Amino acid sequence: MHTPRRDQRARTGGEAAPERRAGEDHEPGDEHPASPEHVRQLAAGQEQHAEGERIGVDHPLELRDADPEILADRRQRDVDHRVVEHDHEEPDRDRDERPPLPVLRCKQTGAHLLEVRELLRPSAFGYPYASRVPDFVWKPSAEDVESANLTRLARRLGVEGYHELHRISIEEPERFWPAVVEDLGIEFSEPWQDVVDTSRGAEWATWFTGGKLNLAWNCVHRWAAGELAEEEAAVWQSEDGTRHSLTWRELSAHVFALAEGLASIGIGEGDAVGIFLPMSPQVAIASHACAHLGAVQVPIFSGFAPPAIAARLADAKAKAVITADGSLRRGQVVPMKQIVDEALESAATVTHTVVWRRLGLDDVPMTLGRDRFWDELVGGTSGDLTPQQVDSEHPYLLAYTSGTTGKPKGALHVQAGFLVSIAREVAYQTNVKPSARIHFATDMGWIMGPWTVVGGGACGATVVYAEGAPDFPADRIWRLVESERVTMLGVSPTLVRALIPKGDPETDMSSLNAICTTGEPWNREPYRWLHDRVGAGRTPIVNCSGGTEVGACFLATCVTEPVKAVALGFPALGQDMDVYAPDGRPVRGEVGELVCKRPWPGMTRGIWGDDERYLETYWRRFPGVWTHGDWASVDEDGYWFLHGRSDDTLNIAGKRIGPAELESAAVACDAVAEAAAIGVPHEVKGEVAWLF
Repeated sequence: MHTPRRDQRARTGGEAAPERRAGEDHEPGDEHPASPEHVRQLAAGQEQHAEGERIGVDHPLELRDADPEILADRRQRDVDHRVVEHDHEEPDRDRDERPPLPVLRCKQTGAHLLEVRELLRPSAFGYPYASRVPDFVWKPSAEDVESANLTRLARRLGVEGYHELHRISIEEPERFWPAVVEDLGIEFSEPWQDVVDTSRGAEWATWFTGGKLNLAWNCVHRWAAGELAEEEAAVWQSEDGTRHSLTWRELSAHVFALAEGLASIGIGEGDAVGIFLPMSPQVAIASHACAHLGAVQVPIFSGFAPPAIAARLADAKAKAVITADGSLRRGQVVPMKQIVDEALESAATVTHTVVWRRLGLDDVPMTLGRDRFWDELVGGTSGDLTPQQVDSEHPYLLAYTSGTTGKPKGALHVQAGFLVSIAREVAYQTNVKPSARIHFATDMGWIMGPWTVVGGGACGATVVYAEGAPDFPADRIWRLVESERVTMLGVSPTLVRALIPKGDPETDMSSLNAICTTGEPWNREPYRWLHDRVGAGRTPIVNCSGGTEVGACFLATCVTEPVKAVALGFPALGQDMDVYAPDGRPVRGEVGELVCKRPWPGMTRGIWGDDERYLETYWRRFPGVWTHGDWASVDEDGYWFLHGRSDDTLNIAGKRIGPAELESAAVACDAVAEAAAIGVPHEVKGEVAWLF
């Protein structure tokens, strides 16, 4: 069953107020539990908890025009004041000349309960965000701006600066998107007739209609045929220190061979192929081999148990699965083939399994007629199977994500839209160029896995893969940056919070040009640690947010603009974003629903096999407008912030899961008659699930 959401009241008019997801950072506009007297006591340093111990707030805060009724309504948000203590944020005199402000923490869990500065809600006190905390932590130099990919694109279109370029991307998509394709050298074998066709409505927009292309050609084969042929395309380091690399020519040959091998067992255009592999060059080979054939890949999180794997394979009607005999994580063997075998007991459509001998295990169970070792499958191939030229709207990827109901959603992405959208983001938001070296601590089952494979490939960058845990040993990710001279590093806030107790990096991080972060909202202290201790204050944090269904990001920092701590910068190029009040009215300076008012190339083409669910989830609340399910706000400088989910979806360590999916797993046990899942705060993961 679903746990009913608490009845919260808005600041005025009795409308539903945004619900803060547990564990997410407290940005301007976040609600906090307080009565008027409670707030005034906090401000004056006079707060007493129930047992009489004074909370040590050692300086007053000025409260401006506090509305007692507004503040009283905040008592809806319960915090146990009997178990609080405080610590102080170190002041940064460059960004905030006021005294340090206290942070309340739970004594039992250490979790943040309340940041006193956030009691100064702009809508309640008329206290604007930007003048309160300017907090620009990084600004580009003139050289940074001049050398940026984005500047090159802007000048191609006859404009200067990010905001003018964004205006063109919204007002003139028929001019903007062809310029992106040309600027990045993306090749169509047959030209398109229309950049975008919305004749069926924004919900079913198609892009580059009538054109043909092949994603694998654009992400691998064209580089193998050019000047980068002998440069590294993929590098792999395992937990045990093993390192392998492939040049673009070698990677292309592997993709040709696997594509031909898959074709020999009957895999072709439109067939779904599951990918259940550790992060390694093999995920890129498998992914691009599917695109080479026109097959539809179904990447699955490498940490899933058999039931979750089976559910996704069955929903996709997968015909084959590519996996490994096993992998290493935290020094332990993960029996991936055995896990797949258990899943296939409930996924009857799978008739072929391809097994990579990652560990060379002797006791791998193989089913005659169904299972083939990868090396044997490709052993007799000629490597000359031509990449299939498919329609721009040909299915490319089924990316599964959790919703508020029990059944995972298969977001369908297509070859042209996904390629162009991801390439645009990696090239212009994170400024990745040919021969750059990128590493994202991710998994193919999270959308940032395909983002890395496609974005890195489309930009001609070397992708560095790391099997296993990024914090095993504790400094592993920092040693990886140093040894591979990584230029763009991708991490989640959860990973950063987990790394902080392990100590500051003691390796050379000077190769970094950008740090990309995504998956969940930030809180300030880990963000500043990443900026100061990892990026040494000189590396911009490209904080971005989108989703599995978005096929890129809605909001993102840009390397040609100043960066504000924990902010998501601005709407990404081509994304017509807004923040809506419940009545559909655009709002600024307060929290509302994040929406997108126009279609974009990377958007999902629907939820696999369930058009009604797609329309109900994203398009029905505000007709013709995509409602994403996130709370957002925009400050007076035009910087965007996220405040968590506006639906019931849990966000655990940056991965979304619906409460019903957890509840269904619980009631499958004979001893459980009824179950309810909720999210609770967690210091490292942001949120964890509690099951009742």
